[in-house]
Amino acid sequence: MAPRQIRLEVEEGVATLTLDRPQARNALSPTMRQELDESLVQLKAQAGREVRALVITGAGGHFCAGGDIKAQHARAATGGGTSMDARARLREAHNRLMDLANLEVPVVVAVDGAAAGAGFSLALTGDIILASDRAYFVQSFGRLGLVPDWNSLFLLPRLVGLQRAKELVFTARRVGAQEAQRIGLVHSVHASQHLMGAAQRLARRLAHASPAAIALSKNILNQSLHLDNRVVLELEAMAQAVARDSAFHRDAVQRFVDKAPPLYDWEALEAQDAAGEAAP
Repeated sequence: MAPRQIRLEVEEGVATLTLDRPQARNALSPTMRQELDESLVQLKAQAGREVRALVITGAGGHFCAGGDIKAQHARAATGGGTSMDARARLREAHNRLMDLANLEVPVVVAVDGAAAGAGFSLALTGDIILASDRAYFVQSFGRLGLVPDWNSLFLLPRLVGLQRAKELVFTARRVGAQEAQRIGLVHSVHASQHLMGAAQRLARRLAHASPAAIALSKNILNQSLHLDNRVVLELEAMAQAVARDSAFHRDAVQRFVDKAPPLYDWEALEAQDAAGEAAP
């Protein structure tokens, strides 16, 4: 049996999804796409219960080099199907990307090495992107005379602004980790050997939050930039009513009244992590 190209591991409420095709810089082969879909079925079923946060990364010093150009070339050489066939494959990818973008747990993306083409787009589906100091991002579609796919045309301008998104798409140039942080593409930059540790610590801290509050907040935030203010306020009212009825909220309020330590204290969790790192 061939080794899997997607590894999914769950430990203490944090799932880690690793693109594991390092010999091809984790380019998105048909097998990898299928296994990604299978993993998403599992993640959706466990979200908010066994899985409270997700880390996405790549094996072998790269995140993802994008589409498998060699496989695409081989398919074209043997006929390759029609334009409608290509459209159908991309529409299938759209379902995958929407499932991932709307997964109702925090998604931390850890980018080491290349995040190119569809790999760049895949990184954008996360909630918080961390990068190594040797990471780079490139909207490489233009180098092949293509338009961005895998949802970059929607997500990129919302993250870095319309003018910057146009420049990155039109030039198809590499963006290093430091520039990526400066323009708001990534949250923080870490030495490559510390990247996964930072991503896992962030995910573990986020896993302490109320699953209902995270799910409801993420759902509305993902829609907020294309809805009118009144609609967002209506969604807010419904979400708050649901959150107020959660066991987490009731417990948190009781702890506040009793002057007990809070269920979710970000600064305390950070201090705990720092103490663990400092311990011999």
